[in-house]
Amino acid sequence: MGEKVVAGSFGLSDRQVYREKLRQCLAGLARLLEEKRFDRPKNLMGVEIELNLVGADGLPRMMNAQVLERIASRDFQTELAMFNLEVNIAPHRLGGRVFDQLSEELRTSLTYADRKAGEVDAGIVMIGILPTLDRDDLVSSNLSAGDRYTLLNDQIVAARGEDFTLDIDGVERLVCTSKSIAPEAACTSVQLHLQVTPGRFADVWNAAQAVAAAQVAIGANSPFLFGHELWRESRPPLFLQSTDTRPPELQAQGVRPRTWFGERWISSAYELFEENLRYFPALLPICDDEDPLGVLDAGGVPSLAELTLHNGTIYRWNRPVYGIADGVPHLRVENRVLPAGPTITDVIANAAFYYGVVRALAEESRPVWTRMPFEVAAANFDEACRHGIEAVLQWPRRGRYGGVGPVDAVHLVRDELLPLAEAGLDAWGVEPVDRDFYLGVIEDRCRRRVNGASWQVETFHRALAKGLGRDAALAATTRRYCELMRSGESVHTWPVGLPEPVPLG
Repeated sequence: MGEKVVAGSFGLSDRQVYREKLRQCLAGLARLLEEKRFDRPKNLMGVEIELNLVGADGLPRMMNAQVLERIASRDFQTELAMFNLEVNIAPHRLGGRVFDQLSEELRTSLTYADRKAGEVDAGIVMIGILPTLDRDDLVSSNLSAGDRYTLLNDQIVAARGEDFTLDIDGVERLVCTSKSIAPEAACTSVQLHLQVTPGRFADVWNAAQAVAAAQVAIGANSPFLFGHELWRESRPPLFLQSTDTRPPELQAQGVRPRTWFGERWISSAYELFEENLRYFPALLPICDDEDPLGVLDAGGVPSLAELTLHNGTIYRWNRPVYGIADGVPHLRVENRVLPAGPTITDVIANAAFYYGVVRALAEESRPVWTRMPFEVAAANFDEACRHGIEAVLQWPRRGRYGGVGPVDAVHLVRDELLPLAEAGLDAWGVEPVDRDFYLGVIEDRCRRRVNGASWQVETFHRALAKGLGRDAALAATTRRYCELMRSGESVHTWPVGLPEPVPLG
């Protein structure tokens, strides 16, 4: 939610006025689609990465304002809590050596930012959930300065009307409460954007939903929270529960959560925006002066400010995005399922896999979503979050009888999805050297059954076996993670465990 909002209270009629404005925006979107006003295909992609600030001890550092002041780049901005930053990479055209270019840009940006953070005794780490976070770190007083964070927190808290309950039952069980949405800040993600034409949007979104579980299985990197070992990718349940405006009674009635996988395949982008209006009350009923239908009547392009603001407060794992570039509207699919890290190479490999496999799945003559119930895709996502690279997913069987059957995630990726990703990257025009290197990282992860989550867990347990207490083991694991992250080598090559101390004398 990148809007500049001003804190303030809302009157009784504000939501009614805002709801009517949203309907006007939705009607404007429908007209833009009907009049075919959207941008032509440009094969544009974009990447955003949320980051953590840590000290040399591996503990979070609440100083993003000081670090941003030193970085002094518009590519970096605040995120929800004071130990968070976000880096945005300018859109790139898919093709050629784009992934090596992205890798170099990210390496340059993050090295510079890490050096600047070091001036205030902090460092930057890419990880799904920082293992050393404590409940006292995730409180409202540690939210980033800025009206939009305060306002969003106040409105979600008011909508819920009681403390948030975190109850995640994984390897261990975590049960606690929070008075604010601050625990959401523990979730640091990679967002992959893909600009698509309206005619291709539904196929790309459906493909992204179908493959989300495979993305998480091979990319999981968030096994710890508040000293507990939970799911291999604990961000989704944590994000859901820490932003849940529904008290238990509304949950029991089946009211949809604002953090949502969805419940059906779609046939147009319009359906997702319309669902957002139909199911979710406004959190930030802030009205713009623009008359979207009047702007259209005059031949202009409306910003649809209310629609985009509302859309930003509904946390779909594959989110529709409306934007304007150079005066021309466009649509994007924003893929939000992946955790940050472990290394730049791993992030780019995850991106290459996603962009390749989504292109191939979206262009299949008999698409996967016509052969797999949506409920199976949603259950697969849950399974992958729980078990990571050891997940067993349900996938359409080959052959004349069809149906879905169980398959190890690593076998699904290696035997079926990687060949599709290769074909998809070829269709984008990606150079074979880039394609083979980054998809090779995914193949090696599958072959070794190693990702960020499995490395963290194994290293943590070896630290415990050496006699370290839980907090000390988590801190040591985090420090070792940071050291190996800065080496740049892909996570499947990392030595497991803590380094042996060098003998003296």
